[in-house]
Amino acid sequence: MTDENQVDASRRGLLVATCAAGGVAGLATAGAFVSTLQPSERAKAAGAPVEVDISSLVPGEMRTVEWRGKPVWILKRTPEMIESLKKTDSEVADPNSKRTDFSETPDYALNEWRSLRKDILVVVGICPHLGCSPSSRFDTGPQPSLPDDWHGGFLCPCHGSTFDLAGRVYKNKPAPDNLQVPRYMFEGDNKLVIGKDEKGEA
Repeated sequence: MTDENQVDASRRGLLVATCAAGGVAGLATAGAFVSTLQPSERAKAAGAPVEVDISSLVPGEMRTVEWRGKPVWILKRTPEMIESLKKTDSEVADPNSKRTDFSETPDYALNEWRSLRKDILVVVGICPHLGCSPSSRFDTGPQPSLPDDWHGGFLCPCHGSTFDLAGRVYKNKPAPDNLQVPRYMFEGDNKLVIGKDEKGEA
């Protein structure tokens, strides 16, 4: 092979290698560009509905999930918890969830138990007073910072607001409203979707 042919072969090899490298870089750049058009995981978490499997939730147990950066409580109420709501009807400030100071309650939660199903409570775990996070106080009876005839519910330790097992605020408390009920729906018996409902509303 002549020197000229060897040079041409070298150039051809260099050209092939350069094109291949350029092609890989081009694909990587295109892939990166396309990925920027997709919503990030953080963006999805900020607004996308959250699906929750509640099949393992036992009566009396509460689970917390995050939706739009907020804690959402899912409580599976026992028959006794559901029955207690009749006792607290006259003690809470807004038994029918008519107030809208903090949020508007979905139509399907405008009932005594404030939920689609009597046994499953879904509320945002943020006090509408100053944004503190209440704690669960499911045991009944006398306890520190609670009345002697306590029926179970939630206590905001910051300023003493109390809520029953439907998230309804008791009378004469700092919180101006009940705990928020987010839009949600069931897909089957054990799949809960938080962030949208059957009307497609979010």
